[in-house]
Amino acid sequence: MFRVRAHHTDSTITVYQAYRPEIGRVAARTGRFPSSWKRDRMTWIKPSFLWMMYRCGWGGKEGQETVLAIEISRAGFVWALRRACLSHHVPALHGDQASWRRQLRRAPTRVQWDPERDLRLDPLPYRSLQLGLAGEAAARYADEWIVGIEDVTPLARQIYAHVRAGELDRAAGLLPEERPYPLGADVLAHLRP
Repeated sequence: MFRVRAHHTDSTITVYQAYRPEIGRVAARTGRFPSSWKRDRMTWIKPSFLWMMYRCGWGGKEGQETVLAIEISRAGFVWALRRACLSHHVPALHGDQASWRRQLRRAPTRVQWDPERDLRLDPLPYRSLQLGLAGEAAARYADEWIVGIEDVTPLARQIYAHVRAGELDRAAGLLPEERPYPLGADVLAHLRP
């Protein structure tokens, strides 16, 4: 199943990223990415807390020690999805490989659907969205869409400590509430393989 699940309000959606402390801590303190944040690289945002934990090893991987919860505008998120291309070729959606490559080159955003994760970071039978932002999309993300940035590294470590201790109910009770994110069928139609 391909559906976006996220922590969200009427006007925002929370996505996650992990950075080196010199970027992540400054971003959390100031609410903006510092000048050392590379605007010319694709940056991937993840609405799933547990998929982020899988990717960053609960904040233990080198270069990903600071886990951020970044609240962005729903309008920005939808803008990105409407302009996205799947990161892999699907003949029914893209036609031939050459057409897909052209779409991919032009798109300021990319979508990947990866298996969602449980508390032990094992794959679940449904998919979680990752959204890659480049060029105009990365600039809009950094300069326009961000409403707030919170360092959730302590939360990640607390949850992981409960997981390691076998206290899965306690760990689950600390997870951010993620529920289906309401999107019109037209927003995701070109992104469902």
